[in-house]
Amino acid sequence: MQHFHTHHIESAALGVTRRLTIFVPGPPKHGASRYPVLYLNDGQNLFDPARAFAGNTWRVAETVTGLIEAGIIPPIVVVGIDHGEIRRAREYLPVSDDRNPFARRPLGRRYVEFVVREVMPFVQREFPVGRGPSNTGVGGSSYGAVAALFTALEAPGKFGRLLIESPSLYVGRGRMLRRARRAQAWPARVYLGVGTSETSRAEWNEETVINVMRLEQILKKAGLGPRRLRMVIQHGATHSEGAWAARLPFALSFLFGG
Repeated sequence: MQHFHTHHIESAALGVTRRLTIFVPGPPKHGASRYPVLYLNDGQNLFDPARAFAGNTWRVAETVTGLIEAGIIPPIVVVGIDHGEIRRAREYLPVSDDRNPFARRPLGRRYVEFVVREVMPFVQREFPVGRGPSNTGVGGSSYGAVAALFTALEAPGKFGRLLIESPSLYVGRGRMLRRARRAQAWPARVYLGVGTSETSRAEWNEETVINVMRLEQILKKAGLGPRRLRMVIQHGATHSEGAWAARLPFALSFLFGG
C-alpha cells in the first residue's frame, strides 16, 4: 500500500524551512529491503492538484504505481522538494537569467548543498532507501531541470540517474552547456525530454530544442551510448506539467527499468 509523508526540513544552506513530500510505494519486492530513490524539484507540482500550478501535476504517484504493477520498474521512493516560491529562480539557477528579473543573485550552489548535505541525509535516515549512485536519481523541469543538472555536475558520483525535462539552458548565455563540457563523470543513465512548442515564440522554441540537442551531443562525446542516454523531442508539446506527465512513463522506464 502506497503512502505519502510530509516533512518540513530546516535548511542552514538556504536559511529557510522547506517542505518535502515523500511518496513510498508498497513493500519492497523480491527480498529487497531498500528502495531506489528519485529526488525531484518543484515538489508542489508532482502529486497534488490542489498544490500544483494550474491544478495540473506530473501524476508521479499514478505513473510510478502503474509501472511497478506492470513489472517495468522496481518499487521506488520519490522525494518531491518544494520550490521556494518567489525565490524559485534564484535557488534553482547557478547563473542569472537575463530574461527574468527574479533570477538575479543566484543561489544555485547553496541549493546543491541543501539537496546533497541536508535533504539526502534526512531521507536516508528516515526512509528505507538505498545508498550509492545506482540507487539515487535527481530530476526536474525548466529551471528545476537546470538545478538537477547542476546538482549532478557539482556532486559527481552521488547520482546514477538524471531526469531532465525542458531545461532552460539559455541561462547565463549557455553557461550550463559550457559547464557540462567540462564534466569528468556522468550518471549511469540520463534522460532528456523537450517539446517543440515550449514557448509562444518560434525562435525561443527552436533555441530550446537546439540547446537540448547540444547537451545530447556533449553526453555522447563523453561516451554515453544508447544504453545510458535517451532523448525525446515531442512534436507540439508545451512547457507544462501535462507534457512532463505524458513523458514520465518513458523517462522512469528508461532510468529505473531493467
